[in-house]
Amino acid sequence: MAAAAGRRPEAVSPQWAPPQHDPVGAAAGLGDCEDTPVRPLCKPRGICSRAYFLVLMVFVHLYLGNVLALLLFVHYSNGDDSSDPGPQRRAQGPGPAPTLAPLTRLEGIKVGYERKVQLVADRDHFIRTLSLKPLLFEIPGFLSDEECRLIIHLAQMKGLQRSQILPTEEYEEAMGTMQISQLDLFQLLDQNHDGRLQLHEVLAQTRLGNGRWMTPENIQEMYSAIKADPDGDGVLSRQEFSNMDLRDFHKYMRSHKAESSQLVRNSHHTWLYQGEGAHHVMRAIRQRVLRLTRLSPEIVELSEPLQVVRYGEGGHYHAHVDSGPVYPETICSHTKLVANESVPFETSCRYMTVLFYLNNVTGGGETVFPVADNRTYDEMSLIQDDVDLRDTRRHCDKGNLRVKPRQGTAVFWYNYLPDGQGWVGDVDDYSLHGGCLVTRGTKWIANNWINVDPSRARQALFQQEMARLARESGADSQPEWALDRAYRDTRVEL
Repeated sequence: MAAAAGRRPEAVSPQWAPPQHDPVGAAAGLGDCEDTPVRPLCKPRGICSRAYFLVLMVFVHLYLGNVLALLLFVHYSNGDDSSDPGPQRRAQGPGPAPTLAPLTRLEGIKVGYERKVQLVADRDHFIRTLSLKPLLFEIPGFLSDEECRLIIHLAQMKGLQRSQILPTEEYEEAMGTMQISQLDLFQLLDQNHDGRLQLHEVLAQTRLGNGRWMTPENIQEMYSAIKADPDGDGVLSRQEFSNMDLRDFHKYMRSHKAESSQLVRNSHHTWLYQGEGAHHVMRAIRQRVLRLTRLSPEIVELSEPLQVVRYGEGGHYHAHVDSGPVYPETICSHTKLVANESVPFETSCRYMTVLFYLNNVTGGGETVFPVADNRTYDEMSLIQDDVDLRDTRRHCDKGNLRVKPRQGTAVFWYNYLPDGQGWVGDVDDYSLHGGCLVTRGTKWIANNWINVDPSRARQALFQQEMARLARESGADSQPEWALDRAYRDTRVEL
């Protein structure tokens, strides 16, 4: 390991040509973004509609007892933000508007298609198309065994924390923030407009919460405990729903301690810095991702650090998408600090996901894409009878595509569709994915998320401001994850 770690891979350009783009059209697209509000990244339908999303961001968190993150954010954002304009307002100084090149996107061609690419100096890699919806690829041997072991070692040195924590006492204060009638809530939840709330209509909303994973049995037990469903058929009429006190849901959830198996996500994770000054292997991996994605260095370097995740036996992550919809009431987490905007919600804007398998898993632990390459997509159809395709503990075997963890293999996919003008379009519904139950052993993975704001102008402003801060701070500036610099000279036998 010491000998391998001491050698830096040379910078090598991929051996496939990037697509040609129209620079005039790219410039025009940026100008349009500056003068128009951020467009929704979901089609105005059903569960993805703007009103539905905003209401359920509050209601579902209340319904599942998971309001901590949302309400703390709203509470503090209404505090003293106006007293200090902060970097988001300082960034609005005079100067020419920056321009950004169109985003590159690898063509899938067809499922099973393979191409050769040179990402490091001394070997070829092969990229294989796994699906077209979402656009998903696999690269065996992207990481060496030594690199995989080093990443695990660095994560253990830094220490991992539980990936999900349930909320505590903030709920009662949160109840006062709801400004919508129960009748309006019922109409939003009643997707088929039949005047009755079926179990699958309730269960479909658990994806918006990040707390307990609710099963049909859980819902019916709760209905029985709070006497919401007198006839016990699992269906609530409009009148039965109106008679409920929504606070009873919270009281019920508080009285039942959640086991780790009942969480949406059961894992531990940490973050490893990959910027200037990081361990040279971490830097080499980031540069390899840069050559793979063919995106600009500014976009890749300013994206999130490497997330390392450990799933023990029984670990899982129910199906989800890595990026949330962006409405005028939401903003991307990575560009929020430089935007001259004040909004109540923020979301992760991840143009691409690059996932690395760091070990071979003894049993289970596949990555499932439940609706990959389906002819059509209907969110409500994910839950049929007793089968919830999002449930990775019980129904992974029913998903359309499962990727088995193999040490060193990388898979990557696009979380958004293109907008036709070289930038981010709608969220790709088919990118729904999850981590199947680990039945034996331990599963280690790492994620590189590539952050891009759907607002081209806002992404350009973010990159401009980050470049300015880097110039002013100089070489001695300490980034958020600079703690990892303590590991930059680590050389151990693994």
